[in-house]
Formats: sequence, C-alpha cells, structure tokens
Amino acid sequence: MAREAPGGGFALPPWGKVAASVGRAVLSVVALGTLYALLPLEAAPIAVGITLLAVGLLGLGALIVWQFVAVGSAEHPGLRAAEALAVAITLFVVLFAATYLRWSEDAPGAFSEHLTRTDAVYFTVTTFATVGFGDVTAISPGARLLVTGQMVADLLLLGLVVNAMLSTARRARAARDR
Repeated sequence: MAREAPGGGFALPPWGKVAASVGRAVLSVVALGTLYALLPLEAAPIAVGITLLAVGLLGLGALIVWQFVAVGSAEHPGLRAAEALAVAITLFVVLFAATYLRWSEDAPGAFSEHLTRTDAVYFTVTTFATVGFGDVTAISPGARLLVTGQMVADLLLLGLVVNAMLSTARRARAARDR
C-alpha cells in the first residue's frame, strides 16, 4: 500500500516498488526494440507485413484491455498504468515501424527515401508525435493510407487510451484509499 504523506494525503509508493516498475518497463521496451532490430523483416512480402500489423494491433488491443483490469486491481495503480503505457506505446511504434520498413523494401517509391530500420522508427515517432518534419514522407497512395491510419490510431491511443488508463488508476487508488 502507498504510504500516507506527513500531514495526510497521498505519498509515492516505496522506492523499491518504483524501481521494480521502472525496471520492468525498461526491460519490456528493450525486449521490443531488440525484437524489432533482429527480426528478418526485409524478407516478407508487404501483404505479410500488413497482416502482421493487423494481428499486432489486435494483440495490442487485447493487451490494453488486460492492462485496464490489472491497473484496476494493482497495489500501486499509477505505477502499473505507467508500465502499461510504456509497453503499449513501444509496441505500437514497433508495429508501425516494421510495416513501414517492409513497405519501403517492397515498394521503393512508397516513401520519399528508402527507409532503414532507424528511419522507419524515426518516421513512426515523428508521425506519432505529430511533428512531421517533412524529411521523410509517404508518396504512394497505399503508404499514405497506412500513415493516415497510424495518425487516426495515434489520436485514439493518446486521446482515449492514455486518458482512460490514467482515470482507471485514479479510480483504483481512490477506491483502495477509502
């Protein structure tokens, strides 16, 4: 349970719990990044890449639903929500980056330049962050549709999922503290 702050109110969880939570999140992010770096993504046809993206997004949706339940029953719901969001956002970025990489390999004119693994992550993150520097752009209609789909999914993930996850953590903490 969270400690009560001097004078009443909410205090942070014990440092050991915070360190363990941060450690799990970092390990998960590193594992997803390593998987992205090592998978033979260049070998698959684009149809396989799109199918894997669809299956991956369904899996991400299932993971998010499962995390809502876990956050609601966690001893430290705020920590659990932060872990869940770190993993969900990283998985989201990896799924789209892998698809963009695959698309760039399969259709060289789909983007303004050939994408390396690093370029694909960079493009995904700049799109996710709504920065869009313009140095890498989708050119082909299919690539533009995929990027548009990512933009819509970005808004859903940031607008709905992050807000709902934080609200779930707040409600769980309030219910536990009562």
